[in-house]
Amino acid sequence: MGKLLYVTNVSLDGFMEDEHGSIDWSPPSDELFVFITELIRPATTYLYGRRMYESMAVWETDPDLPTRSALFASFSDVWRRADKIVYSTTLDATSTTKTRLERDFEPDAVEAVKAAATGDLTIGGAEIAAHAFNAGLVDECHLFVRPLLLGAGKPALPSGVRADLELLDERRFDDGGVYLRHRVRHA
Repeated sequence: MGKLLYVTNVSLDGFMEDEHGSIDWSPPSDELFVFITELIRPATTYLYGRRMYESMAVWETDPDLPTRSALFASFSDVWRRADKIVYSTTLDATSTTKTRLERDFEPDAVEAVKAAATGDLTIGGAEIAAHAFNAGLVDECHLFVRPLLLGAGKPALPSGVRADLELLDERRFDDGGVYLRHRVRHA
């Protein structure tokens, strides 16, 4: 059975997107990029909301991206190997291989995917992650706290959800960012 990992960049004031919906406010250093690639390498399935999927699909749809550096090539390879499930009521089709489109987030279906998984799953996108938190499906939070304040935007963590967490790991990066890994303590 795989664990469901919520993995996201977050500003120091708690936002994963700025007030314009952009996630390009914090490009990772090489050190951080390598760390993230190794973190997601064992994951066999990525769960995405539409906007996060569209942001990440470039790792397969832009043929020039992997040619920019060895780091980009490695991340692109890792991303392409995983299965993807995209939750969207507005997307007509997906643009990447190994990708399934679902109209609704069904907790029982996600639990079945977790139970059948040969590796961990990641979930990306604040709204879809909120559904998973509300359903008690998230096993770990992997937050990359970036050294900046956005002032406004989309919160990285859901409101109205209480979860007790246990700190499992932490790391400081050369660009001033901090990685925090917490286990969600399920009742």
